[in-house]
Amino acid sequence: AKKTSDLIPLCHPLGLDSCKFETEVLSDQIVITCICRLEAKTGVEMEALTGASAAALTVYDMCKALSHAIEIGPVKLHHKQSGKRRVDVK
Repeated sequence: AKKTSDLIPLCHPLGLDSCKFETEVLSDQIVITCICRLEAKTGVEMEALTGASAAALTVYDMCKALSHAIEIGPVKLHHKQSGKRRVDVK
């Protein structure tokens, strides 16, 4: 998540105050949640989405010996409360 500005064009670098990951293992999937926080007037949704995506790719890399048919997705924003708009996706 801290390398988002290096990976995504036009994303400016942010000094994250917090970046936490939660995982939930279900019978046929792993749900990864990335929660980023920053005390500033900008949103950190790109950092959270990048962090969750990188975590999913890491799980894929560790599990590809079992199967290459592993699917990643969907990656989506659930909640954003800083920046210009508050967003709650249902």
